[in-house]
Amino acid sequence: MKKLWNKGVSLAQEIEHFTIGDDTQLDKQLIVYDCVGSIAHANMLCSIGILTSDEFKQIKSCLLSIIEQDQHKTFVIEASDEDVHTAVENYLSKQLGDLGKKIHTARSRNDQVMLDLRLYMREHLLQLMQEQLKLVDSFLVMAQEHHDTPMPGRTHFQRAMPSSFGLWAGAFAESLLDNTLLLQHCYELINQSPLGSAAAYGVNLPIDRQFVADVLGFAKVQNNVLYVSNSRGKFESIVIHTATQIMNDLSKVAADLIIFSAPEFAYVVIPEQLCTGSSLMPQKRNPCGLELVRAKAATTISHLLQTLETIRGLPSGYNRDFQETKRPLLHSLQTTQEALTVIRLTINKLKVNRDACLNVMTADLFATDYVLHLVQKGMPFRDAYRQAATELDKIPMIDPVKNIANKTHLGATGHLGLELSHKASKEYGDWLKAEQERIEETISKLLKE
Repeated sequence: MKKLWNKGVSLAQEIEHFTIGDDTQLDKQLIVYDCVGSIAHANMLCSIGILTSDEFKQIKSCLLSIIEQDQHKTFVIEASDEDVHTAVENYLSKQLGDLGKKIHTARSRNDQVMLDLRLYMREHLLQLMQEQLKLVDSFLVMAQEHHDTPMPGRTHFQRAMPSSFGLWAGAFAESLLDNTLLLQHCYELINQSPLGSAAAYGVNLPIDRQFVADVLGFAKVQNNVLYVSNSRGKFESIVIHTATQIMNDLSKVAADLIIFSAPEFAYVVIPEQLCTGSSLMPQKRNPCGLELVRAKAATTISHLLQTLETIRGLPSGYNRDFQETKRPLLHSLQTTQEALTVIRLTINKLKVNRDACLNVMTADLFATDYVLHLVQKGMPFRDAYRQAATELDKIPMIDPVKNIANKTHLGATGHLGLELSHKASKEYGDWLKAEQERIEETISKLLKE
């Protein structure tokens, strides 16, 4: 079958191979979204009289058949198809003849891929939020369980002041909740329908862009047709940027746990089923999952830079450069989803060695507490600081459990404020559930035969 843009001239094979790239593989992930978008588009064409009601029903039935084939992994995007859009239209034309050729009326492939990716991003942002909230809950459980398990707090990676595992876990719970807010704002930006931009300049048909937005469950239409095209790559980079914030947090979790689990620290034990072994050294238990989370954070950042650099300096309107923003988007979302799962699995199965934590709580950690003890007796802080600095060997050992419990201002070890995180997590969870149900109901109604 011919490509959608083919005008009867044979393209040099080298150019064909180079321009197709890996779209035939990447687009396997977009088959359902392309069919859903095409059903919405065909529905709109029917509403304005371009398709009859019977023609729409035939096209819709054929597109539903592709969705079913995709579920069984039997729908194939051939190299000759170039991309999912061509594969779907070629299938429609093969099954329906001239009727199948009507589906592309009033839209371009750029129109289609933007819609496919908006639907993909919308769904995967909600999935990321769901997985991230599960991890938040895991951290909150750990924070509560180990609120009185002391361990050294560090600055410049040197031993600094008493801390606790509860404080450590609660910090990541709050950070991930901030990331959830980022995801929510990102979702609101993505949740606008681009379809109808065509080749960035609209069409001379009375298409109903609001109709398509409504049947697909978008919050609104992205208005200016040129901006729709200009926003390709921009929106993807915003999504990837949000993913990098999540991945950077997970990288820090991974780095901490790798250190904490080293025999020289032994604060935690990572279960053997979460560790790989060495082909040479039989005693090794390697935290490879955590190491790869740490490394893949860098990969995600590189995807962000690639996307930003690809769109930087492009003139307005469609440019084929946009094709190179698809791969980093898909990979970033998949990687972040997997990394969240790996870290959650690790946190849920992690064993905290309370005795090891207590054994490393030496007197030097209480130097600042000693300074503040002198301040409470009336000594100026700077004088108290200098006195403590000159008699570090006289710093008294304090019960570390009582010490961390006595720091009772909001957010400190004795007052973690976990109820604030629980409240935020529930609010995000309620919003997420409502939005997932709304989208599912809307798409199910569209696909209902």
